Amino acid sequence: MQVVMCPERAIMEHVTSRWGVLVLQALSDGEAWRFSALKRELALASEKMLTQTLRTLERDGFVHREVLPVIPPHVEYTLTPLGKGAASHLVALAEWIAAHQVEVADAQLTYDAS
Repeated sequence: MQVVMCPERAIMEHVTSRWGVLVLQALSDGEAWRFSALKRELALASEKMLTQTLRTLERDGFVHREVLPVIPPHVEYTLTPLGKGAASHLVALAEWIAAHQVEVADAQLTYDAS
């Protein structure tokens, strides 16, 4: 039997992937980021993984890539309006998690003890 993947699920996977979440959160500050700055911010991401994530998010319409006409060329990344909407939900979820991390840790301890 073949599993058919709906478009919403693919988009969800792009946005909620390990690096997708972190890229959207980094770009949510509203500033333009150069690739090297994103690479430093997401130090554990390989250059290849960061490039793939940015391309995927750009293809989905969440990230805008601008090549500046200087030598050597500079590339800057910003969120599109669509990306800002998605990032706002991710940031809200991250804030909720931070606010409830003690409760979650307590629940984990209770579960592990039983």
